[in-house]
Amino acid sequence: MHAHMQWINTSDQQRLYVKSWGKPDNPALVLVHGYPDNQEVWEAVIAQLIQDFYIVTYDVRGAGQSSIPKHIRDYRLARLSEDLLTVVDAVLPNRPFHLAAHDWGSIQSWESVTDARFRQRILSYSSISGPCLDHAAFWMRAQLQQGKAKFLKQLGKSWYIAVFQLPLLAPTVWQYMSAERWGKMLQQLEQSPGLALNPNIQQDGQYGVNLYRANFIPRLLKPRQRVAICPVQAVVLTEDRFVSPELIDEVPNWVADFQRVEIAANHWAILSQPERIAQHLRDFAFSKSGS
Repeated sequence: MHAHMQWINTSDQQRLYVKSWGKPDNPALVLVHGYPDNQEVWEAVIAQLIQDFYIVTYDVRGAGQSSIPKHIRDYRLARLSEDLLTVVDAVLPNRPFHLAAHDWGSIQSWESVTDARFRQRILSYSSISGPCLDHAAFWMRAQLQQGKAKFLKQLGKSWYIAVFQLPLLAPTVWQYMSAERWGKMLQQLEQSPGLALNPNIQQDGQYGVNLYRANFIPRLLKPRQRVAICPVQAVVLTEDRFVSPELIDEVPNWVADFQRVEIAANHWAILSQPERIAQHLRDFAFSKSGS
């Protein structure tokens, strides 16, 4: 399985490391990775889909081999959405594409999925364990009004977000994380041996915390009404220890064409159950190819 590799420059002088996989004549599918990962986390899924799609992946700014911005503001959602536009304009000029994303890749991709500029460009969106922050804020407000049980449940799962706001602690912790140690943690979480290691985990973890610092507090304090411009599938991981499945309950309020599917898996199902993830991505994209 081979990829074409290239560097793409953004309008704010960052460099994104981009790969494309498969035959260009196939329907296009863009995959966006989460935190603390880089695009290599998708390779087991890509192996399942490479015969059906022309697949584009890239290292999000601050991750993998892409450049590392100097300022926290350079990680804001609007800028991350511009990165997606820059990548697809370079690799898929004037072509519509399907989009799928995991974790922070999913959170940031909602910014594009609710942006009118992407209308008729994004054919479908599959979101895995990464809610729209604006939608999540509205959901949490509703839970506080109705009762605190679900709100407190998600708050308990999201303790790490508060830690990531600390300017010294989080980066320091990642300096002591080796690829082997991270791999053992993932294997325990997913109850699956032999998962792929991330040799770049120290850097990906250290710099990726700026995604949280740049976006969480502003969005949760001042949520915006964000309506999807394409069909959306939520792939819900019912055993996810970091994102409550209940967060998806808010999505139908903002998506006209919505589908929910469930997998009995923890947060990194793209590593532990790539065949099932790939099947859901394939089925949904093919069902919406004529949209």
